Amino acid sequence: MNELIDADAVAGLRARLASAAPGLDFPALAHVAAGFADASLRQRTDLVSAALLADLPADYPGAAAVFRSALADPAFAGWTIWPVGETVTTLGLAQPQHFADALGLLAELTPRLTSEFPIRRLLDHDIDAALPIVQSWTTHPDPHVRRLASEGTRVFLPWAIRVPSLHARPEATVPILDALYRDESDYVRRSVANHLNDLARQNPGLVVEVASRWLAAPDENTAWVVRHGLRTLVKKAHPGALGLLGFAPVTVSVSDPVLDSPVVTLPGNLGFRFILTNDGATTERMAVDYVVHFMKSNGRQAEKVFKLAAATLAPGESVIISKRHGLRQMTTRVHYAGTHTLELQINGERHTRTDFEVVL
Repeated sequence: MNELIDADAVAGLRARLASAAPGLDFPALAHVAAGFADASLRQRTDLVSAALLADLPADYPGAAAVFRSALADPAFAGWTIWPVGETVTTLGLAQPQHFADALGLLAELTPRLTSEFPIRRLLDHDIDAALPIVQSWTTHPDPHVRRLASEGTRVFLPWAIRVPSLHARPEATVPILDALYRDESDYVRRSVANHLNDLARQNPGLVVEVASRWLAAPDENTAWVVRHGLRTLVKKAHPGALGLLGFAPVTVSVSDPVLDSPVVTLPGNLGFRFILTNDGATTERMAVDYVVHFMKSNGRQAEKVFKLAAATLAPGESVIISKRHGLRQMTTRVHYAGTHTLELQINGERHTRTDFEVVL
């Protein structure tokens, strides 16, 4: 990931900016890659932005003019647009009379990569001034700009800094989502669903209310957007979310899972299968999830719910469901040796617990 911004990428950025501003030599940008050794992508972004601030005109209008001139070149694109956006944000914050134009320039830049990261500092600076501008993007002809309205304002956007004012006011971005949930672009709708899922971590009741309104005025894609947006609440067995998706309490039989092996040596797979039977008198829709209780470093278990399947079973009908769950060390999850537990979840209700051993 770090090499997404490397010496060649910076050389290309310098060439395009020099072409857009013939009177500038960009000496700091010419030497910035010398500091890239062992630097993360975020650190490289900051180094390139600092070089741009040293090389560009100190006034926001002058720097913005260079970037807008460079946008005439389709090759002015790629991961170096991230530090360009951060530079726009830094100058816009330093010269707040240009705050609105800085937001506008980020919207112009976002089709060349994404401005979802640099916009965060502008939102943090003045959320009340920023949100009406962002709201206006929901009718923009470019789907990248419409997506920025949703993605840039996500509370828990991956890789991005947190914006306390967004966290404190989860309802503030709902008008943006209301304007975009039926967007013609899957790229935009996926962002809306992920944004809704973010809000579910803070205010489940608000999310269920919003999803209910959308389902009352749907298009052909709304059901998917709602399912994806409620996925965390479904895993957590939130009754409102389950009910909204048609997963009512059910009478079922769940066999004890049959494991491929009771011992998993990492890296490896936990293979299992089980029989699910509808013991009720009516046909039922079932959200089938599974829970892995992972052994942690302190000797205790911590659970994580995973989606498995959706099934519709007639009265007395049974189905065999199987899964192979990969277990390997990752930067996002460290595994520890010891007893782990597999549990099944049907429409939010837990069934059966089966232990297995993990060996490193």
